[in-house]
Amino acid sequence: MPETKMEVVESAAEREIVLSRVFDAPRQMVWDAWTDPKQVALWWGPKGFTTTIEEMDVRPGGVWKQVLHGPDGTDYLNESVFLEVVQNERLVYTLTGGRKGGPVVQFEKATTFEEEAGGTRVTMRLIFASAEARDQNVRDYGSIEGAKQAFQRLEDYLAGQFVETTAKA
Repeated sequence: MPETKMEVVESAAEREIVLSRVFDAPRQMVWDAWTDPKQVALWWGPKGFTTTIEEMDVRPGGVWKQVLHGPDGTDYLNESVFLEVVQNERLVYTLTGGRKGGPVVQFEKATTFEEEAGGTRVTMRLIFASAEARDQNVRDYGSIEGAKQAFQRLEDYLAGQFVETTAKA
């Protein structure tokens, strides 16, 4: 069983945030949890948040519209456009969004899925226009801590799915 550990890469370029974690689940299962709107809605976002997927067309040029609902009632509207989709390996998309009435966030996100130690390593690279834009995102939206919490929610979700899948097999 791989160790489920969150890594924040400190040496990333000054306008990037890079997070990586190994999940104790097969790559296909992790990919499906990340690209199937019904599954995404069950774990996406920080602790205490819920997610409404309005549209999720996972293909180059496809649009992903979602609303994160904060525990305090604040809505965070996000719209993404997929630039690259390589089944079970890589997703690249642009994201524009933010808190209703708050500062708009824009960045590119590249997420990779790699088999590792019997599990799947997911690495997210968020690339901002500038170091200032990255710092504002961390300050205004807590993006690093939020991503860590979302990864933990994914881990918990996958653990439940993996038990169900292996029990049925």
